[in-house]
Amino acid sequence: MDNFSIYFQIGFHHILNKGALDHILFIIALSLRYQFSDWKKVLVLITAFTIGHTTTLALVVFNVLHLSKVWIEFLIPVTILVTAFSNLFVKKFSFKSKFPLIYFFALFFGLIHGLGFSNDLKSLIAGEGHVVIKLIAANIGIEAGQLVFVTAVLFVSAIVVSLFRVARREYVLFVSAGIFALALEMALERLPFTL
Repeated sequence: MDNFSIYFQIGFHHILNKGALDHILFIIALSLRYQFSDWKKVLVLITAFTIGHTTTLALVVFNVLHLSKVWIEFLIPVTILVTAFSNLFVKKFSFKSKFPLIYFFALFFGLIHGLGFSNDLKSLIAGEGHVVIKLIAANIGIEAGQLVFVTAVLFVSAIVVSLFRVARREYVLFVSAGIFALALEMALERLPFTL
């Protein structure tokens, strides 16, 4: 198997595994407000997240950026809290703005999430050639994994709202509240200081 395939799979499985609960919760909170008809907006949203994720992955792999793992692990659930909380303010589900605030959240929070995976990826890539190809492959795998997961979220949302006739706003609020509670527990467990 070539390097591209190996690192694509590493990126893909980084998203779709049991250990990626924080990443999965973030993706759900991020995409929950959308439906299948918004697929272009969701694609831009997830790509903005991946751009942020890729940027910090590259900066760490090339030894440009070094941050405390303790703070990174704390900040990741904070990004989930903020994203889930922002869903409380979505009252209308017609997204006409070309560059809504959530895109910038996704880009900025992608920087933080990229830091969470960067040390693991760096240790896999270290001391070998073709670093750029491996980095690109891993990030394409991450993007593919996210898109698979987002498609599942949109599918479940469509079933709940259309088939079970649950009001869309109530559904978004209910799921966001659950995500907020889980992320709050994660953040408190990962506090980088003692209270």
